[in-house]
Amino acid sequence: LRNLQTFLYGAAVVMSARTYADFTTQATFEIKKCDLFKLDEAPATQVVMTRDEGLQYYRTMQTMRRMELKADQLYKQKIIRGFCHLYDGQEACAVGIEAAINLTDHLITAYRAHGYTYTRGGTVKEIMAELTGRRGGIAKGKGGSMHMYCKNFYGGNGIVGAQVPLGAGVALACKYQENNQLCVCLYGDGAANQGQIFETYNMAALWKLPVIFICENNRYGMGTSVERAAASTDYYKRGEFIPGLRVDGMDVLCVREATRFAADHCRSGKGPILMELQTYRYHGHSMSDPGVSYRTREEIQEVRSKSDPISMLKDRMLSNNMASVEELKEIDVEVRKEIEDAAQFATTDPEPPLEELCNHIFSNNPPVEVRGTNPWSKLKSVS
Repeated sequence: LRNLQTFLYGAAVVMSARTYADFTTQATFEIKKCDLFKLDEAPATQVVMTRDEGLQYYRTMQTMRRMELKADQLYKQKIIRGFCHLYDGQEACAVGIEAAINLTDHLITAYRAHGYTYTRGGTVKEIMAELTGRRGGIAKGKGGSMHMYCKNFYGGNGIVGAQVPLGAGVALACKYQENNQLCVCLYGDGAANQGQIFETYNMAALWKLPVIFICENNRYGMGTSVERAAASTDYYKRGEFIPGLRVDGMDVLCVREATRFAADHCRSGKGPILMELQTYRYHGHSMSDPGVSYRTREEIQEVRSKSDPISMLKDRMLSNNMASVEELKEIDVEVRKEIEDAAQFATTDPEPPLEELCNHIFSNNPPVEVRGTNPWSKLKSVS
């Protein structure tokens, strides 16, 4: 028994020593080539990722995945109500984009916004509490799933395609202020046929705005496949006079390199660029859509088994000795605990009182009276 204890202790010491000393600190990876439109140069296909970067990407993607799965559970328990669009499957898009831009840059997206709220600086606790409509939510319980905001993140927009011209407006402000910042403006394949998007392309190209238009093509606009909705599914060519890239949106390194390339293009004064990220959502369009009436369970399972962004990153790190299975499992345990704690907070935190209904209409203003449901009922708005 004593010999066994000595052996186990020795093994633990060896494991502990390996944790700090034996891992590869960085590795080079061959990634898929992007399809190009009106571009002479392309993003790199030989890319370097450090161990620290890999662990950070893994933790962030796992947090987003677990957060969305918890939201699914709370929705089915009727604790979260109303619209709720989940992002699981598309994590490499958000994490890859954020790895290539700065937090001082700007980002605006549609209603599948929980992941971006997190990568832009929101906490899991604030996001979960917003989903349940509580005071501790990131929009103080008044925005819900589709309307979350934080610094340099403009939502969360519920009207299909409406965020695209707003994003161009943010990019115009960046150009006007000459601050070398840019705006990432995201929309889905379902919004890609909106007229306002083409109007925005035109203005952005005319004024050489520092904006990256990104179409997150998850293959279905609500329940309609891209082939049934669009005469051309080459979304990266839709800018016509704007250069474009088509990128593997399931690979965090592909997204990172393409976004770096696009950001350099914008910051050098060349104007807008368009990216199409080919990705996939595991859930239905929203929680009211089971997601299997217009596609098969086998199709979803095939994407999960062959292209899952988290599994792909995990395999890369393990096969290049950049992490151990135990270390990644430890991260999973920590993430699960963070999500459980946030869910606990989101179900116990009080709802905002009725007198706060009209607060924060203006950011810095003396209290104003707001008309209620009729001219005689008056409510107060405090900044």
